[in-house]
Amino acid sequence: MALIVQKFGGSSVGDAAKIKHVAKRVIETQRAGNQVVVVVSAMGDTTDELIDLAQSVSVDPYSAPREMDMLLTSGERISMALLAIAINAQGAQSRSFTGSQAGIMTSAKHGDARISEVTPVRIQEALDAGDIAIVAGFQGFNKDSKDITTLGRGGSDTTAVALAAALDADVCEIYSDVDGVYTADPRVIPAAHKLDAIDIESMLELAAAGAKILHIRAVEFARRHNVDLRVRSTFSTDPGTIVY
Repeated sequence: MALIVQKFGGSSVGDAAKIKHVAKRVIETQRAGNQVVVVVSAMGDTTDELIDLAQSVSVDPYSAPREMDMLLTSGERISMALLAIAINAQGAQSRSFTGSQAGIMTSAKHGDARISEVTPVRIQEALDAGDIAIVAGFQGFNKDSKDITTLGRGGSDTTAVALAAALDADVCEIYSDVDGVYTADPRVIPAAHKLDAIDIESMLELAAAGAKILHIRAVEFARRHNVDLRVRSTFSTDPGTIVY
């Protein structure tokens, strides 16, 4: 039995139909004999819409960084709960957890916190009970201030890699609307081709150069903690690209 962490981005959970599709894929992974932890981003443009709402009530909403973190983390909580409901409706058992419930401890900096410690006790309990664990990405908890924090850009990728490291997962799969890592941006270079595998150092260089497939902080975390990644499409069965 393998332990697989799967992360689904905002485009993968953008509406009810997509959430039900993700639920089906997650259940298939579990029924293949695996333990599964899922990390989700906010649905579609939810984060941007929440920022717009904040700007409609304040000319400078980021002057209240604690409250912005409270607001923005609600997007991922919506996704995690809806996915858990969809999985349960399709006949499997799942439980959803916020970042703090999942044991993601961070620095105190609102808007761009760093993960300092991961103690996924409740996640392991859910897995031991045979459940699929759904975790809200992009967020954590500071033990000193007792406040919710957000992890900044690429935060859900980082959440997934951090959980994979803490749980000693076999692989961390990053799902989006692209089916792997290419030699160049195929929208710009039509001759670009998909790689079956790429080493973590090369992936780090690509991320540093601006490739938006994986956020650089998540790649750095994977390198530091020796986590194998796989970049896959939510909407195809292509095995994607392994980042070793």
